Amino acid sequence: MPGKESVDGQGMLIIACGALAHEITALKRANRWEQISVSCLPAEFHNRPAQIPGAVRALIQASRGRYRSIFVAYGDCGTGGLLDAVLREEAVERIPGAHCYEFFATGSVFAELSEAEPGTFYLTDFLLRHFERLVIRGLGLDRHPELFPSYFGNYRKLVYLAQAPSAESQRQAHAIAVRMGLDFEYRATGYGTLETALHAAVRTAHELRRVEA
Repeated sequence: MPGKESVDGQGMLIIACGALAHEITALKRANRWEQISVSCLPAEFHNRPAQIPGAVRALIQASRGRYRSIFVAYGDCGTGGLLDAVLREEAVERIPGAHCYEFFATGSVFAELSEAEPGTFYLTDFLLRHFERLVIRGLGLDRHPELFPSYFGNYRKLVYLAQAPSAESQRQAHAIAVRMGLDFEYRATGYGTLETALHAAVRTAHELRRVEA
């Protein structure tokens, strides 16, 4: 079941990927968005993106009538446009971009990184924290390390897109790059388009509440 944070039912609901829960909670706390509720779907859906559109639709429909507005904190995330089709039908907006790498880095910077080296493996703070579980154990590399070349043989560089930069997280990311045999690049991105998109969504929700008052 999705995680749910109880707040004023007349406020705004953000339906988010579980991989963004930490960052959205930090933004909510920093901006004192007291009437914002956050429901997170499992981050593991990234391994099964076909499940994302239906899960998002079900949560939107289950939440209607309880919130003045709903916003979706997902990129396309490998759904091939199916998530956008659902959101058009439900009249709900989402963060622009294909995935969290793009909206953390911002679209223009991500395009530059991709063009400079198409064979790039990207780390975010979430993936760094859960690398062993999601990548090593998730792909069976703890049992079959000989599969590293099969999974990562086409990669040349690891780029760490850091939301909350620290010397320790940079050290850990560099160690992963060495382990994978990849060149390393560090980018302190902050929250990127995630932050600006949420600010815009909150402003829209506040304007709607003033109109209805």
